[in-house]
Amino acid sequence: MADQRRSPRPERRSGGQSRGGSGGPRREGDRRQGPQRDGDRRQGDQARGQRGARTGSRAPRTGDWSRPREEQRPRNESQAVYDGPPIPENITGGELDRSVSGQLKGLPEKLAARVARHLAAAGMLIDSDPETAYQHTLAARARASRLAVVREATGEAAYASGHYAEALAELRAAKRMNGATAYLPIMADCHRALGHPEQALKLAKSPSVAKFASAAKAEMTIVEAGARRDMGQLDAALRTLELAPLTSKSREPWVVRLRYAYADTLEAAGRETDALAWFHRTHAIDSDEITDAASRADALERRQA
Repeated sequence: MADQRRSPRPERRSGGQSRGGSGGPRREGDRRQGPQRDGDRRQGDQARGQRGARTGSRAPRTGDWSRPREEQRPRNESQAVYDGPPIPENITGGELDRSVSGQLKGLPEKLAARVARHLAAAGMLIDSDPETAYQHTLAARARASRLAVVREATGEAAYASGHYAEALAELRAAKRMNGATAYLPIMADCHRALGHPEQALKLAKSPSVAKFASAAKAEMTIVEAGARRDMGQLDAALRTLELAPLTSKSREPWVVRLRYAYADTLEAAGRETDALAWFHRTHAIDSDEITDAASRADALERRQA
């Protein structure tokens, strides 16, 4: 099912004012005139001690950060998620597309910068280290969970790293926020991965799918065919793929993936000769080798020899 599952990725208010001193300079009249007598001093010390005992909980706390490193307590899970993985120094957040960075402008400047850096780091790692990319998006979500672009990024990274239930929840949240339907193929594939192919088919039949661009429509077709296969409906899976533009002259990745899915389903249906032909037709336009069509064809040829 791995070959059938992989849709393309469509990509706390902090630092409040510091409080200092008593809130402003004292007036001259507030100062005591002349030296304190010993009695006054003792009474004042006692009063201060009593106030400290009554209001000790309001005294500033030093916290673990004031302790030597070896005495600091380990971060709990929520703190670790909030901090996120270390962000490489060369990532500034300027790497984000303008459409993404524009949605962060409503945040305070420092907060927006931190969220942007986490999202940029996730984008750079999502192919090579999807789990770390996912952790970066969780750190961004901990800071800006009300932004659809953050929930979208979290969902896509969760999907890439195999956290399908989390991906589905995040993409649903993003869809509620911005009404976008571009997430539907990934959401449908998450349902497949979670063992609910019938839910995937419901999403595949959504009216908005008809308005998808060619690439997104192809991805939904692949997911729909995969759901049919999950349900043991190989003939229905083949019919679904045969309605797609398999013979398109385009060499775009979506055509490559459509052809590959068709060849793979033909082989699963026992039609090895037809499958071999379509693996060859897939390899012919797969200049970037995004599939293993060539090796699949070789394997079939050896089996038929």
